[in-house]
Amino acid sequence: MQQHPEELTEYSLTALLTPPEPPAEPVDFDEFWQQTFNEFGTGTVGWEVVRDFPATETHQVAEVRFASSADELATAYLMIPHASDAVRRGLVVGHGYGGRAGPDLDQVPADTAAIFPCAPGTNAHTPSRFPALPDEHVLAGIAHRGTYSHRFAAADIWRAATVLLDAVPAVSGALDLSGSSFGGGIGAMALPWDSRFRRAALDVPSFGDHRVRLSRRCTGSGEAVRQHVRRHPEVRSVLDYFDAAIAARRIRIPVQVSPAILDPAVDPRGQFAVYHALRCPKRLRARANGHLDGPIADRTVQLMLQDTADFFALPEGRLQSVLTTSE
Repeated sequence: MQQHPEELTEYSLTALLTPPEPPAEPVDFDEFWQQTFNEFGTGTVGWEVVRDFPATETHQVAEVRFASSADELATAYLMIPHASDAVRRGLVVGHGYGGRAGPDLDQVPADTAAIFPCAPGTNAHTPSRFPALPDEHVLAGIAHRGTYSHRFAAADIWRAATVLLDAVPAVSGALDLSGSSFGGGIGAMALPWDSRFRRAALDVPSFGDHRVRLSRRCTGSGEAVRQHVRRHPEVRSVLDYFDAAIAARRIRIPVQVSPAILDPAVDPRGQFAVYHALRCPKRLRARANGHLDGPIADRTVQLMLQDTADFFALPEGRLQSVLTTSE
């Protein structure tokens, strides 16, 4: 696929650090999401282990099925430390639009219990009414806010957290969320409504400021949305309920954001819009690039993962020293 010059635009850091005018938000944004949380994020969630993976030196690893908000089964991967008395934290890990076929073993410290949920439609092992291909999944149900795929993806973050807390009650009060790209944007949508989370890290978050996302050609699923809105402008208002920059204004826990300065798939301006929207204590760890391949890109990812691990591991007494407090 030939890339257009604008797809690889690298904005100056000075420009990206200048807060944009916030996107306009629906008057009933809070009501919509609070009702969604009340419907899908409270109460018990049925789940079961369907197969065990080889244990690591520190963790038991299993594939589980849980009752998805989409009224179907969802897949997740659960990691529980061998030594139950050593558990200090819990971690819910969102994924990119490439989906996942297993847990990211290197993201889970020895003292952490973790769950890696698959958004509805993104796992090959579980049938779904949502299509797996990113360009199709991002449009599924987009005609109405109540049926859009992203609503259920965010709701399943809450349900995965419930499964983890059920499996490892010791993580209550120390539950964190990590999400990259699709998972970063969905994580921003999920966080404001669920008080069980303690900290969050959003890496190259998608879905930030749809004004920007719809204005620029890209190599990611955003291009499918841009083309769809050109053909069906009536769905434009639906996207405002699923804008990570609008949702981010409502997050109150400490958040680390790792936006990219250069990114052909997710416009950097939209990524930085998520950071600027945060009114909570926050930490910026800008990346040189995102959604690219090669040694430099790999190194950028490794640095981000180390930054995220350090952020979650910081004692409460030292946390404030690395955060910026928004007005």
